[in-house]
Amino acid sequence: MSSQTVFRLISRDGFEGLQAFQEPIPAVGKDEVLVKVRSVALNYRDVAIATSSYPSPVKDRVVPCSDMAGEVVQVGALVDQFSVGDSVLSPVTASDLSAPPTSALDAFGGQHDGMLREYVALPACILIKLPKSSHSFAQWAALVGTGSTAWNAFYGGRPLKPGETVLFLGTGGVSVTGLVLAKAAGATTIITSSSDRKLEYVKSKFGADYTINYKTHPNWADEVRRITSGRGVDHVMDVSGTATIEQSFQSVADGGIISVVGYLAGVSPEKIPDVVMLTLFKGCVLRGVLAGSKQQLEEVVRLVGSRELLMPVDKTFGYNREDIIAALKYVASGEHIGKVCISLD
Repeated sequence: MSSQTVFRLISRDGFEGLQAFQEPIPAVGKDEVLVKVRSVALNYRDVAIATSSYPSPVKDRVVPCSDMAGEVVQVGALVDQFSVGDSVLSPVTASDLSAPPTSALDAFGGQHDGMLREYVALPACILIKLPKSSHSFAQWAALVGTGSTAWNAFYGGRPLKPGETVLFLGTGGVSVTGLVLAKAAGATTIITSSSDRKLEYVKSKFGADYTINYKTHPNWADEVRRITSGRGVDHVMDVSGTATIEQSFQSVADGGIISVVGYLAGVSPEKIPDVVMLTLFKGCVLRGVLAGSKQQLEEVVRLVGSRELLMPVDKTFGYNREDIIAALKYVASGEHIGKVCISLD
């Protein structure tokens, strides 16, 4: 077979801009690896790109999606660290191998073609060989963005310590994966949602220690302070941004860390709090986290594989236009818990 099905966004005014094309399977350079894509995990970023609400530049007719797990089918002449049949991941960007990402510009699926295709040729130096474990390709793909982001948040600055308390906002992929990793590190976890059903599921399936329904408790920071006996949490994983940042400051302990990992909700400019004064008088760290490096992804892969940690895959869709559009709509709806994946098996 010399051709493959590749999906591109020929316009960015909605999901209908996603179209399939028959394109050549790429030739492999001497230091590259040809990977058969087995699963692609979707992010809210993919929704934002398809609807022109993503704040960074995007190339024309981009192949979307950054998170992929696959199988090596060919190696270049100078590649000796991979063999045909190896299961691999690629990080969200090819440019940040050791240092955490400081720009969203280089991530796959934005200014560079992404992973929504059957085969991709990648530099061998960026790939990660997966350990033997019970995880499916979908579960590994689900770890790429969420796992590296959470790992960067927990260990890219002052490291998370056993016995500390972490607050996660929402039940999307980063929050639930972060909860799994925090539990494995011996932390106490609190997670929020507007759905009691989601909260009960995350508590029973992934072991959340405390849950808060932010519709029942619109001033959810008060509940966080109550749960922590007035102290606050050591770490906040804030996926929403300006709409939640004030209560994140109210929830964090003095000297704690707030990791801003998303921008799902906004408020009018006059309602944005004075984060300078809040940061100063809390003595806390406010840190933007743009996924993680290859090294950080390698570290979290080792933990997840060796401990057989459960990765939160909510639903898997097929590799056809109708299913992929349905998957994007499902992510946009916010009804999912954890990750949504596309299977190419």
